[in-house]
Amino acid sequence: MDPASAQRRRSRAPHTRTGRLLLGAGAAALTAVLAAGALAAVDALRSGPSTVHRIAYFADWNTAARGYSIADVADSGAAARLTRLMWAFGEIDAQGRCHIPDDAAWELYQRRYDAAGSVDGRADSYGQPLAGGLNQLRKLREQHPDLGASISLGGWNTSTHFSTAARTERSREEFVSSCLDLWLRGDLPVRDGEPQGGRGAAAGVFDGVDLDWEWPGGDGHADNVEHPEDRRNFTLLVREFRRQLDALERETGREYTLSASLPGDTGRMEAGYEAEAFEPLDLATVQGYDLTGPWSDVTGHHAQLYAGEAAAPAESVHSAVQGYLGHGLPAEKLVVGFPGFGRGWRGVPRSPSFGRGETAEAPASGEYGEDAASYAELQRRDGRRFLDPVNAAYWLVDGGEWWSYDTPATVAAKGAYVRERGLGGLMLWNLDMDPEGELVRAMDTSLDPGGGPDTRR
Repeated sequence: MDPASAQRRRSRAPHTRTGRLLLGAGAAALTAVLAAGALAAVDALRSGPSTVHRIAYFADWNTAARGYSIADVADSGAAARLTRLMWAFGEIDAQGRCHIPDDAAWELYQRRYDAAGSVDGRADSYGQPLAGGLNQLRKLREQHPDLGASISLGGWNTSTHFSTAARTERSREEFVSSCLDLWLRGDLPVRDGEPQGGRGAAAGVFDGVDLDWEWPGGDGHADNVEHPEDRRNFTLLVREFRRQLDALERETGREYTLSASLPGDTGRMEAGYEAEAFEPLDLATVQGYDLTGPWSDVTGHHAQLYAGEAAAPAESVHSAVQGYLGHGLPAEKLVVGFPGFGRGWRGVPRSPSFGRGETAEAPASGEYGEDAASYAELQRRDGRRFLDPVNAAYWLVDGGEWWSYDTPATVAAKGAYVRERGLGGLMLWNLDMDPEGELVRAMDTSLDPGGGPDTRR
């Protein structure tokens, strides 16, 4: 999920469309036309699935790094529009157990928020058993009782010991048990003389577990532990989570959601996942982004819905979806992920294609590091903007820099695509990249099965 992740293996199942471009100032004016057309298509599909997921990830480290908190999720209007928030990330220790690193405890559950920073406008007290971001999430869910929340385990930088946890029947049992105790039963460690934590301190904050092992078939972070049996062991791990979650449901009377985050290219899909692994899952998000990036020296869209003849590479969201459907993932479980960030290059020459498919000098730099910038930052930049309405691709030319990213118009097109094909919904990575909730709003509106007026913020 990390926008700075390493090069992705490429799928070889392209779907190609040819479409006209909306260029320069015309793109700004006609963006609304694409969004309106996508929403009109949704209106014609009201007989589709009645339950469609609207999911977004919350990157907890950005509370400290960027000042984006759970209160911002509420203030932007995003919480009222989402069906589930995925908290990134729960970590796994070298013994294959869920744990909270020492340096994460303060922000996660010990920090006392003042009234101005709190979701409900009330300051925390010193001795309350749960504080920090988890308590803010609890308050958010109290205000929005239809909002689910899952702890997402792993991620690009912290999937290091997933293979160890999944390797044997005993390790799987103990790993799953440790995760349910820590995150669902809420048994937090008491640390550093602080009063927070203890048995059940965070009970009820989460009602789901998301498995973001990147990746069971290899090609993940260089530090990852790997074993030849990882593909099979992922299936067995999913089954063990389902077994223990079912037992916890009988114990508590609550329902728990089990999901997985899957790569957006079919090479990794085939290498890492058996079709039977999808059966115990309630849903699976497919990362419909990072289809290319500045690890290639040729510019191209990293999240296009379809691959047009002028776009590089040939892979697309559609080709990823078709790959997973063919691999056995049920359509109603497949949630299409879209990015809140762009990928960029610098030193891109002027061309009749307005920079698409051109050889660049190097990656561009944004606030998320080399080759990555948030939707919010890219919207603030100067330059010329271009929209390909047929392939649902958007880009910015800012001097010699070329950036590919999603906008409300392309998200609306993806929402119409999801509804038309009876897929499970849309997912955003991640919320702090869309601080005003513009992409979340587009997701919600495009997936709305009711067709009534939009009265929410």
